Amino acid sequence: MKRLFLLAPLFAFWIAPLQCATLERLSLDDMIGQSTAIVRGTVVSSWAAFSGPVIYTHYKIKVSETLKGTNQASVEVLVPGGVANNLRQTFAGAPEFHAGDEFVFFLWTGKAGLTQVLGLTQGLFALAENGTSDPTATRTASRELMLERGTARPVKDQTLVMRLSELRQRIGSTLAAGRSVEK
Repeated sequence: MKRLFLLAPLFAFWIAPLQCATLERLSLDDMIGQSTAIVRGTVVSSWAAFSGPVIYTHYKIKVSETLKGTNQASVEVLVPGGVANNLRQTFAGAPEFHAGDEFVFFLWTGKAGLTQVLGLTQGLFALAENGTSDPTATRTASRELMLERGTARPVKDQTLVMRLSELRQRIGSTLAAGRSVEK
């Protein structure tokens, strides 16, 4: 029994790293093609609610620019995890937003009509608050396990940094080239 007690902490440290999200690495072109909408917007408010056994945090985004999809004044984005009825659920890799945060959101709306960020944090470009008309857009590298499409080999994600004007141009040229078909 004493040996089992001593092995318990070792087992806990061994299993702990297994509790993470596994994501397929998406290129910028993949995200442009697979998204149903790409918008520049600011987080206005949030609330959490159960959907079956899962808690989702609902974020209201005030849209200032539509780069792909139908123009709309606002969009509701659901992110898995949150606090509802005094219960907290967390999901590895799920982004958290705060009122006033500004992003370019790569969004995907499923058949049920629920809109989510494509690829969890992969589908988010934070916009720098530098007061210029052409802020820096940054997609921070995901810390979650990522696999390469086709090979399923683990790969390290990379941070992407570009001016908003460059991101707009890339989205426009990718859509014009006809690479917007979902895979």
